[in-house]
Amino acid sequence: MNETPSDHLLKVAGVQMDIALMDLEANLAAMEAHMVETAAEGAQLTVFPECALTGYCFDSLEEALPYAESIPGPSTDRLAKHCAKLGVFMIYGLLEQAGEDLFNACVLVGPEGVIGSYRKIHLPFLGIDRFTTPGDRPFATQSAGPLNVGMNICYDGAFPESSRIMALQGADLIVLPTNWPPGSESTADYVINARAMENAVYYMAVNRVGTERGFSFIGHSKICDTNGHTLAHAAHTDLEILYAELDLQRSRTKHLVRVPEKHEINRFADRQPHWYAALSEPVQLDHQKE
Repeated sequence: MNETPSDHLLKVAGVQMDIALMDLEANLAAMEAHMVETAAEGAQLTVFPECALTGYCFDSLEEALPYAESIPGPSTDRLAKHCAKLGVFMIYGLLEQAGEDLFNACVLVGPEGVIGSYRKIHLPFLGIDRFTTPGDRPFATQSAGPLNVGMNICYDGAFPESSRIMALQGADLIVLPTNWPPGSESTADYVINARAMENAVYYMAVNRVGTERGFSFIGHSKICDTNGHTLAHAAHTDLEILYAELDLQRSRTKHLVRVPEKHEINRFADRQPHWYAALSEPVQLDHQKE
């Protein structure tokens, strides 16, 4: 059977929402309600912010642990049933407890349950990340139906190696559930577009809004295409749902022919990895030696 252009198109959604600190039931109910809306709009994948289940601004490990869970766990079981009912996939942020460790995590859930999860590797000195364990698993790409998805969380987006690894693994879309506070405006304005362009992938950053223990989160969620152009952009303070249609042929075409035999770009084939060894070596700047 011949493929048509529509065979390669897939709609996604990002929900920029407020989150209630330490109120799992309220946050679960909100995510379920938003998914009903996004599914009705044809979105096959819906992405929610970092720590969407729990909130972010915990003041201690002891305060946060009662709101953490395993993966799979109670929230993934409940939301998998919701995904099955709607026939869709979702990604959301939560706190994951594994043995003695607490991770800032996100999870991809579909009609059959948990497909994959990610533990935040790069941790800023902020909120719950002051008390969590750095992620202990390599970056990976998961399949949500025909869509190949890579997951990062918030501060990971500032490290281009994170996205490049998943792009090399075949990601069509990289998602960044985040809790951007004031000071992150340049990341929202420029970095998201750069991550998409430099990897020829779709990139979706989904931030929250609202105020939590003195931090007013900045919104500005965004979806970018494979050239780094903005497809959808949310406002600063309001609940908003972003939608975009992804063309999987574009994310899987790395050889860009702008003028045949005169201007062609292939950011994967043109890589020179033998010059990049220094990236994997620890560095201590002179001012850090004191």
